[in-house]
Amino acid sequence: MAASANIVLLGKIGQLGWELHRDLQPLGRVIALDYPQIDFTRPAELLSIVESLQPALIVNAVAYTNVDKAESEPELCDQINCLTVEQLAQHAARRRCGLIHISTDYVFDGSQSRPYTEEDQPHPLNHYGRSKLAGEQAVLANAPACWVLRTAWLYSRRANDFVQRVLTWSRQQEILKIVDDQIGSPTWARLLSQIISLALAQARGDYFEFIQATRGVYHLAGDGAASRLAWVEKILELDPARHEQKTRQVLPAKTAEFPTPAQRPLFTALDCSKFERVFGLRLPAWDQALALAMEK
Repeated sequence: MAASANIVLLGKIGQLGWELHRDLQPLGRVIALDYPQIDFTRPAELLSIVESLQPALIVNAVAYTNVDKAESEPELCDQINCLTVEQLAQHAARRRCGLIHISTDYVFDGSQSRPYTEEDQPHPLNHYGRSKLAGEQAVLANAPACWVLRTAWLYSRRANDFVQRVLTWSRQQEILKIVDDQIGSPTWARLLSQIISLALAQARGDYFEFIQATRGVYHLAGDGAASRLAWVEKILELDPARHEQKTRQVLPAKTAEFPTPAQRPLFTALDCSKFERVFGLRLPAWDQALALAMEK
């Protein structure tokens, strides 16, 4: 297959999609779409657009990600994260195109104390997690050439991501209370995008055959694990404009002190050794990646 094969990227303005739009360029002709050009609540229209583009590869970075709001609007969440995804997977099967679907650590309940592998049984605690798990299952049940990539604690240094919110808080508050009982794998969207693109480059343009041969679920996140508290402390330490901070104290807190509509899993660190084993690629340690991100 020629390098000019069409690659359809669904979700070009999100944290990961923004980076993928750039990094996928050397791999083919990238057509990046987002709302209002496409609407995941109107799957027939979406599939008509995708069909007209005749892609060799579809990368789905669209998701309903408001974890708390999903509890009160589950139908919308399901439509975007599962039902439309199922139809997309069926289309990929009919047209023999590769499909990459981005998923989440929130498919796990956080009950274990070692990083989750792809062999561990998902058991989501909230509706968002259930919808994402259903989307994974729909992809795997329908698409013969697919990767389901679970990532975690994504940040981008763009817009209102977690890192930017922490920096904003540090300019406004002398004391920050941050939970220390949520542990996960912080992941810089830029490096995640780059490693996905490097893995795809191994296909040499034949995306269907390559993805079919390496089909499955993969964990792909920053190496290692950190509590929310440790992550925030490292953000403040690496802040290039540290002199602007008003924060003098960062105090530990518990998740239970901040009630939310959706229950959060407490431990969702991901073991990414399978991806490294198959593709020879891995993301750097979460704190090393953060240091790079804070320079940008």
